[in-house]
Amino acid sequence: MREQELIQKLFERNQQAFIGFPGKQQAEAVIDRLFHFLFTPYHGRFSCLQETEQEYQLLKTSFIQLLERVVPDEKARKSLSEAYFEELPRIYQRLLIDAEAILQFDPAARSLEEVLLAYPGFYATAIHRLSHALFMLKVPVLPRLFSEYAHRQTGIDIHPGAQIGEAFAIDHGTGIVIGETTVIGRHVKIYQGVTLGALNVDKGYTNQKRHPTIEDKVIIYSGATILGGNTIIGHDSIIGGNVWLTYSVPSHSVVYHKSEIKVREKNPFAEPINFVI
Repeated sequence: MREQELIQKLFERNQQAFIGFPGKQQAEAVIDRLFHFLFTPYHGRFSCLQETEQEYQLLKTSFIQLLERVVPDEKARKSLSEAYFEELPRIYQRLLIDAEAILQFDPAARSLEEVLLAYPGFYATAIHRLSHALFMLKVPVLPRLFSEYAHRQTGIDIHPGAQIGEAFAIDHGTGIVIGETTVIGRHVKIYQGVTLGALNVDKGYTNQKRHPTIEDKVIIYSGATILGGNTIIGHDSIIGGNVWLTYSVPSHSVVYHKSEIKVREKNPFAEPINFVI
């Protein structure tokens, strides 16, 4: 295929394939700007109430512009934007509760401001709650663009469809995966490397509950994997590190993985440990 033909085919495909998709960088800029407006105020950028109100209106305008590609009807677009921004005060309050939960759980956290500014677990949770509100309004594409941006920034992958209760605390967070139909209760704490996933990824299960339910006040330690739409972790349970679960456990359970570790003296040692192939 000649270069000119390739360029022509790419142009024709892209003209058709991405109709109804907003610009990725535009979407990422809007959600990041919204997060900073709510929680870090651009480090004192807004010196008075009037400037804060101006930024809020600019955010609303940017958001409506972002919706233009995914919601062609102007009236519907305006209605969705109004509904979304009406939800922001509730989302904001829930996220402050999340931040407070992280502060209370993590002995390394020194202040609420530190959590808001520096903790990737809080950032991922915030972007999830902002994305989930759009998901519930049935806005196409944008929730996934927002959630995948947070995934790339933090290493925490939360599908915007997941339902997460208040006072949710992620500690460290790298490698966490939370699937679309996951339901998480209140006061749940999750460490790095946890997977809340599906037992069956067949496309025919698209509209079924594929991911587990985690009830209130559960702690899930690093490396644990919990799979299946019928799997329920009862409230006040502790799931230990590296546990693999595909079945439900009752409330107040302690589930742990037992491994055997052997320690030998370095000397004497019959065979050298270091070798070359």
